[in-house]
Amino acid sequence: MDLLALNDFNLVARHGGFGKAARATGRPKATLSRRVTELETSLGVRLFERGRTLRLTEEGQALHGRTGQLLTELEEAASAIASGGSTPRGRLRISAPLLFAQAAMGKLAAGFLRDYPDVQLEVTTDDREVDMIDEGYDLVIRVNPKEDETLIGRTFLHDPQVVVASPERAPPAEGVSVPVVIRGATGQQSHWTVMTPAGPLTLAVNPVLSLSSMVMVRDAVRLNAGVACLPLSLVFNDLASGRLVKWGDSEGPAAALWVLYPSRRLLSPRVSAFLAYLKKNFPRGTAEELAHFIG
Repeated sequence: MDLLALNDFNLVARHGGFGKAARATGRPKATLSRRVTELETSLGVRLFERGRTLRLTEEGQALHGRTGQLLTELEEAASAIASGGSTPRGRLRISAPLLFAQAAMGKLAAGFLRDYPDVQLEVTTDDREVDMIDEGYDLVIRVNPKEDETLIGRTFLHDPQVVVASPERAPPAEGVSVPVVIRGATGQQSHWTVMTPAGPLTLAVNPVLSLSSMVMVRDAVRLNAGVACLPLSLVFNDLASGRLVKWGDSEGPAAALWVLYPSRRLLSPRVSAFLAYLKKNFPRGTAEELAHFIG
């Protein structure tokens, strides 16, 4: 079997099309198409259904599943040998959740590349649970991820949820409804339990504003649109300056940020370097550290 053709087939399968693979790799689209056609001819099976959209056949899915990871490991082995086995270099693909990416990944990425200029860092933002293997990611950052036996990783940040409001708004009397700003759909939630120094406080809530990001929610609360439950790191500096006031802690668990990677692959130098870089910037893993990092 022609390994070059097999590699080109996996590039097209990974990127979801000849044009996308060509743009991502700088390879001519015609060359990729010819290589895949030659591989199909040698195997005697069709690997892609070529219509308005390109999709893998059953045989193509089986071949991609069995060979894609093996070729990735070969590339990493060659890269490690070429770099002397320890110098981080090559492409590093990371998926990060929206809020963390907007707040911190730009600064993290710039600092990491300053320390490791031979690494080509690619960061994408996605709140869904991406498939690391099929989508070709080296690292994934997730908030409170589900257990996954195919992945290993570590927690690098803990970010408690706090209930905050503008200083102009005082906590209500018992039974009085509070206007709240939330992220996402309003749902049917009618009460929040807030942990205060005096004990639990039950708030009757009325969602008056629904926004698509935590940053938008915070900005609305700053202008006294309502009360919100937000990550401490996002409002830490506002609380310190008095721009917002804290009514209490959310009853729910703190957000734990994990960095995950496939367990069946040896860590490449660039992955190990990024893990160490996270530890360097967040040695205690607290919301205060993240707030100071964001500035």
